[in-house]
Amino acid sequence: MTIMKIGKSGIKTPRISMGTWAIGGGTWWGDNDDSESIYAIHCAIENGIRWIDTAPVYGLGHSEEVVGKAIKGRRNQVILSTKCGLNWESTKGTYHKIIDNTAIYRDLSAKGIRRDVEESLKRLGTDYIDILYTHWQSEEPEHIPIEETMGELMKMKEEGKIRAIGASNVNIAHIGEYMKFGQLDVIQEKYSILDRKAEMLMLPFCETYNISVQAYSPLEQGLLTGKVSTETKLRAGDVRNNNIWWQLANRGLVTSMLNSWKPIADKYNCTIGDLVIAWTVKRSKNINVLCGARKAEQVRENVKAEFIGLKESDYDRMTKEADNLLKRSKC
Repeated sequence: MTIMKIGKSGIKTPRISMGTWAIGGGTWWGDNDDSESIYAIHCAIENGIRWIDTAPVYGLGHSEEVVGKAIKGRRNQVILSTKCGLNWESTKGTYHKIIDNTAIYRDLSAKGIRRDVEESLKRLGTDYIDILYTHWQSEEPEHIPIEETMGELMKMKEEGKIRAIGASNVNIAHIGEYMKFGQLDVIQEKYSILDRKAEMLMLPFCETYNISVQAYSPLEQGLLTGKVSTETKLRAGDVRNNNIWWQLANRGLVTSMLNSWKPIADKYNCTIGDLVIAWTVKRSKNINVLCGARKAEQVRENVKAEFIGLKESDYDRMTKEADNLLKRSKC
């Protein structure tokens, strides 16, 4: 697999990584078989995926616990990232949202970060985290200056509890502040062939300052796998009900476009989802593509995308048709 460097951290990883949001289960994703989730993570490792991403808030600790069980005895085979800054154990910080009937608060204070990391280390069964992201940025009325946040992160890096610092769901101003007070190596940002807002400023900025970008939701929560139709029903509470691309009018446009790509997928002997991941990998050498999975067969499909070798003519056609869809959609 093609290897990329993560910022200036010295950490190297294949271009495709595994996301474990859905493994956390809960109201948004429904029940999971934890043994199947663990097997999926083992499958990822055995098929060359090194970077496993999780977060405390995924299933309110459950995703981290499952990941911890999966990497037991395999810790040196993985690059492990998790996050800090979303707290449900106290009301300190600014209200974020309700998850599984639990109020979540944004708290990026030094004390809050320390608490989050210590709890994550316990759930993950490890004594260090390779990459620690701030999950969502601090807001009023209890805004914490990035100087305080980054100061604690740099301290934990010196202590060996984390190897690299990342920030998720940020803007250019946030990134500039992080850079003032320490070394920021990677950001995690939503990016897909249907959601390319990051291309306007974020990607060029990060390329200039040697900050890697880990793209989440590259398949728009499963919509771009080619396995979804306008007849697909989502249960009440499913997180995908909040995704504008899953709305029926837009879903019809997307499925029509994906169906037109079937001959391209057949040429490469791959799935539509593989094709979309391959497009995302090709978009920028600075992008790591975070592919969510909770079953081994999903992992195996995601890995195939790395070896497609998408030709320029097919890449250009996909880009042009996606551009046209974006113009016609309600997004």
